[in-house]
Amino acid sequence: MSRIGKQPIELPGGVEVTVGQGNVVTVNGPRGSLTQVMHANMRIVVEDGTARVERPDDEGFNRGLHGLTRSLLANMVVGVTEGFEKRLAIVGVGYRAALKGKDLEVQVGYSHPVLVPQPAGIEFEVPTSTQIVVRGNDKAQVGETAANIRKIRKPEPYKGKGIRYENEYVRKKAGKAAKGGAA
Repeated sequence: MSRIGKQPIELPGGVEVTVGQGNVVTVNGPRGSLTQVMHANMRIVVEDGTARVERPDDEGFNRGLHGLTRSLLANMVVGVTEGFEKRLAIVGVGYRAALKGKDLEVQVGYSHPVLVPQPAGIEFEVPTSTQIVVRGNDKAQVGETAANIRKIRKPEPYKGKGIRYENEYVRKKAGKAAKGGAA
């Protein structure tokens, strides 16, 4: 039995899970609504304040889907109640970010500022010019948006300049050693 898959998901007050035709799961909560199509082999059972995921047999494919489906459903419940956020830090002289309307404008050493349009369901916050916060209800969308922002200028290994996740460790390399010896 999958250790993750067999755990029930507690549904907080105000959260409603409905399973529609074709295993389309919709989770409604205080922060909005999320919808996802789950695999046909998995069965989602909602009863008295909890949701469970059941699998038909112990075949390897279904065992893998069991834990995945439970994690996706649990992330949807957390998303509509608390939401998710990723924090990014900008390191480098003259590197900065600012909000331009709802879009994010990032200046990281290119000849022009890079404009990142705000996707639906995502909100940007810039507490300081060297910090970016990406928030939303869908965990995968928040992570993908943060990864796309980081991709604009990845941290380089010599000085550590670039956009990185907060608390991300960037291993630094030694530069070229000074040439010693005769001419």
